[in-house]
Amino acid sequence: MFDAPFDVFAVMIAIAAFLIALKASNQATELRRRLGSLEAALQAQRQVQPPPPLPLQELASTPAAEPPPLAPEADVTPPPPVTEAASPPPLEAGTEPEMPPPLPAPAPGFEERLGTRWVVWIGGLALALGGFFMVRYSIEAGLVGPGVRVFLGSLFAAALLGAGEWTRRKESISNIQALPIANIPAILTAAGTAVAFATVYAAYALYGFLVPATAFVLLGIVAMGTLAAALLHGPALAGLGVVGAFATPVLVSSGKPDYWALYIYLAIVTAASFGLARIRLWRWLAVTTIVFAVLWIFPGLDNGQLEVAPHAFHAIAGFVLAALLVVCGFMFGPTIEDGQIEPVSSSALGAYLFGAMLIVLSSAHADLSLIAFTMLVAATLFVAWRAEAAVGALGAAAATVFIVFAEWAVRANPDMLVLPGGPMPGITPTATDSAVMQHLVMAAIFAAGFGIAGFFAQGRSNSAIVPVVWSAAGVATPIALLVALYARIAHLDRSIPFAIVAVLLAAAFGVATEALTRRESRPGLAISTALFATGTLGALALALTFALEKGWLTIALALMSLGTAWIAMKRPIPFLRWLAAIFAGIVTARVGYDPRIVGDAVGTTPIFNWLLWGYGLPAASFWAASLFLRRRGDDPPLRIVETAAILFTALLAFMEVRHLATGGDMIAAPSLLEAALQVCVALAMAIGLERLRLRSHSIVHNVGAIALTAIAGFISVFGLFFLENPLIWHIDVGGAVFNLLLLGYALPAVLLLLLAYAVVGARGKIYANAIAGAALVFALSYLTLEIRRFYHGPFLTTGETTGAEQYTYSIGWLAFGVVLLGIGILVNSERARLASAAVIALTILKAFVIDMSTLTGVYRALSFMGLGIVLVAIGWLYQRILFRRQITPPPTPQTTGS
Repeated sequence: MFDAPFDVFAVMIAIAAFLIALKASNQATELRRRLGSLEAALQAQRQVQPPPPLPLQELASTPAAEPPPLAPEADVTPPPPVTEAASPPPLEAGTEPEMPPPLPAPAPGFEERLGTRWVVWIGGLALALGGFFMVRYSIEAGLVGPGVRVFLGSLFAAALLGAGEWTRRKESISNIQALPIANIPAILTAAGTAVAFATVYAAYALYGFLVPATAFVLLGIVAMGTLAAALLHGPALAGLGVVGAFATPVLVSSGKPDYWALYIYLAIVTAASFGLARIRLWRWLAVTTIVFAVLWIFPGLDNGQLEVAPHAFHAIAGFVLAALLVVCGFMFGPTIEDGQIEPVSSSALGAYLFGAMLIVLSSAHADLSLIAFTMLVAATLFVAWRAEAAVGALGAAAATVFIVFAEWAVRANPDMLVLPGGPMPGITPTATDSAVMQHLVMAAIFAAGFGIAGFFAQGRSNSAIVPVVWSAAGVATPIALLVALYARIAHLDRSIPFAIVAVLLAAAFGVATEALTRRESRPGLAISTALFATGTLGALALALTFALEKGWLTIALALMSLGTAWIAMKRPIPFLRWLAAIFAGIVTARVGYDPRIVGDAVGTTPIFNWLLWGYGLPAASFWAASLFLRRRGDDPPLRIVETAAILFTALLAFMEVRHLATGGDMIAAPSLLEAALQVCVALAMAIGLERLRLRSHSIVHNVGAIALTAIAGFISVFGLFFLENPLIWHIDVGGAVFNLLLLGYALPAVLLLLLAYAVVGARGKIYANAIAGAALVFALSYLTLEIRRFYHGPFLTTGETTGAEQYTYSIGWLAFGVVLLGIGILVNSERARLASAAVIALTILKAFVIDMSTLTGVYRALSFMGLGIVLVAIGWLYQRILFRRQITPPPTPQTTGS
C-alpha cells in the first residue's frame, strides 16, 4: 500500500515495539522465577512433620496413696520459674529436625540470557519478517500469481501456529521442566498470527479476492485468535503480534492506497490489542497500540486532496475503543479508586484528540473534519464526567480546541505571520476563508460545554485535583476561544461587539465565583473559586482590550490589578493576590516592550501627554492595590505590587522630565536641565519613601528609598559633575540668579539636607552623615558656580579668572562657613558646626595654596586680613559661647573653734 519510503520506517517501528515487548517479557519472567522459588520453599516447609506428642501414662491398677496433709505452719515454697535460657528437652526418637527453606535460585547470567531468551526473540522476529519479505519478493518478481501467494501465506501462517501449539503442549506434558524464559511456543505463535494478518489483508486490499464483509470477518477471527493465544502464551505473543499487525500495511504495500481498507483493518487490530491489554492489565500494550494507531493518522495528511472520511473514521474508532477498554472506571475499563487521574486513561483520549486536530488542520477546516473533531471533544467531556481517571484529557481537549481556532485565525490574517522586516521568499502565508458562522457556532458550543461542565463538576469528587482541572478547563477554554475569534474577525482592531461579549463572559464567571464562595468547603473548592475569579478579571481585561486602543490596554491591565486586589480584600481567595501581582508583571513587561506606550504618538505638551496617562494611572492603580493587599498581610504578591507602584512612579517622573527637557523627542541627547531635574525628582521620591517606610515597615519601601538615593548619586556624579558640568563643557546656564545652576546644584543641596534629616535615627549615622556631606558639596558647588556666572556670564568656560574673582571665591566661602557656624550655634547642631569647620578649612587651604600665588596687591592683603579676622572671631565665639568655662572661686578656709 505504501511503497519503499516506508520500509525503513516500518522496520524501525517493528524493532522499537519488539524492544518494548522484550522488556515486558523480561519483567514477567523474573516475576515467574521468584514465584517458583517461593512455592518451592513453601512446599519444603510443609513436608517437615512436627514431633509426635508424648503418650499418656496408664493409671496404676491400685489407687495411689494420698500424700500426707501439710502442716499449718509449714511454708510452701513454689518451684523456681523456668527461664528462657533453659535448654529444650531432647528430641524423641523418630522425630526429624525442622529443615530451613531452600535458597532461591540465582538470577540468570549473561550467557543464559543470550542463549535462552534473546536468541529466541530474534529468531521469532526474523521468522515474521522473513514471511513478509518473501511475500513482497514474490510480488515484485512475479514468481507466482496472487491466488498462490495468498494460499502460500495461509499455509505458512497455519504452519507457524501449529508449531507454536505443538511446542506448547510438548512442554506441558514433558517431564522436563521447560525454561519459562525461552518462550519458544509464544514466539512461533506470534509469528504465525502476524503472517495471518498479512495474508488476509493482502487478499482483501491488494487482490480483491475478498469482499469487505468477508475480510472484516476474517480479520476479526485472526484478531480474536491472537487475543486468545496471547492469554495462553503471555506478553511475548502480544508484543510481536501487535508489532506485526501494525507493520503489515507498510511491509505489504500497493501502488494506490486504500484508506478505508487500511483503517478498518487497524480498527480491528486496535480492538484486539486493547481487549488483550484490558484482560491481562498490560499498560505497556495499551500505550504501544495508541502510539502506533496515532502514527497511522499521518499518511495522507500532506496530500493536497486529503481523504477526510477514512481518517476521521480512524480517529473516532480508536477514541471509542480506548474509551471502552482503556479508560479506568468507564464501561469495560479497569477499576480504579475514585479521585485518581490515571495517566494512560487520560493520554489515550488526548492522543486521538491530537489526531483529530491534525486532520482538521490538514484539511483546511473541512466540514467533516470539524464535525468529527467536535464529536470527540464532546465525547471527552462525557467520558471525563463519568470517569475521573480521564479528567486529565480535559487539558488536551482545551489545548486542541484553541490550536484549531488559533490556526484558523492566523490563516485568515496572514499579516500576523509577517515579521517587521517583511515576508521571506517562499514563506508567505496563504489565507483561507472558512465559514465564519460555522466556527462561531462551534466556539459557542465549546465555550458553553467547558464552562458549564467546569462549574457543575465542583463538589462531585473527593479529590482536590479533579475539580481544579475541570475549573481550569472551564475558564481557560472560553477565554482562549474569544481571543482567537477576535483575532480572526476583528483583526486585532477595536471592536465594541467583542467587548460586549467579553463583559458577558466576565459576568458569567462572576456569578459562578459568587455561587462557589457560598458553598460548603469541599476538596479543591478554594482553588476552583480562585480560577473562576481569575476568569472574571481576565474577561474584563479582554473587554477593555477590545474596546480601547494602544496605550489604553496598559491602563486597563493596571486597573485589573487594582480590581483584583479589591476583590481579594472582599473575598479572601489566596490566588487572587497572586493574580494582582501577575497583572502588575504583565503591565511591566508591556512597558518594557515599548517605554513610550503609544509609540510616536506621545505628544509634545509638557506633563499632560500620554506619558501621564500611560504611567500615572498604572502607578495610582498599583499604589491603591498595595493598600488593599496590605490589609490582609505582607506577602510576596504585595511586595510585587508595591515594587510595580514604585517603579511606575519613578518611570512617570523620569519620562516626564525627559519629555520636558527634550521637547518631546524621547531619543534626544541628555542635557544639564534633564540631569538636574532627574536628581531633584529622585531625591524627592527618596524622601517620600523614607517617610512612608517608617509607617509601613515595608521592605520594598526600604529598598526603594535606598535605590532612588543611589540613582540620584549616580546621576549627580556622572551627570552634574562630569558629563553636564558647565565648568568643563560649553553649556549655557541661563540668567544671573534663576538659572540652571539654581536648579542643578542649589535645589539638590536642599533636598539632600532634607533627606539627611529624614534618615537621622532611622538609619546608620554614617549613611546620614554621607548624605549631609553630599548636601554640603552641592551647596559649595552652587556658590562657586554662581560667583563664576557673575564674572563670566552664561558660559562659564569663557574668559580668564581675575584676581577679583579669586578674592570673591575666598570671601564667599568664608561667609558661607560663617553662616553655617551661626546656624549651628542657633539650633545647637553639631553637624552644621562641623560643616562650617570643613568650609573654613577649605578656605584656609585655598588662601595658602591659591591666593598666595595668584593674587597680588590689595587683593592678597585683603584676602589674608579677612581670613584672619574671621578666624579670630570664630575662636572668640567658640570660647565665649560654645565652650565657656566658669571660673570656680577658691574654697573659703574654715576656722575651727577653740
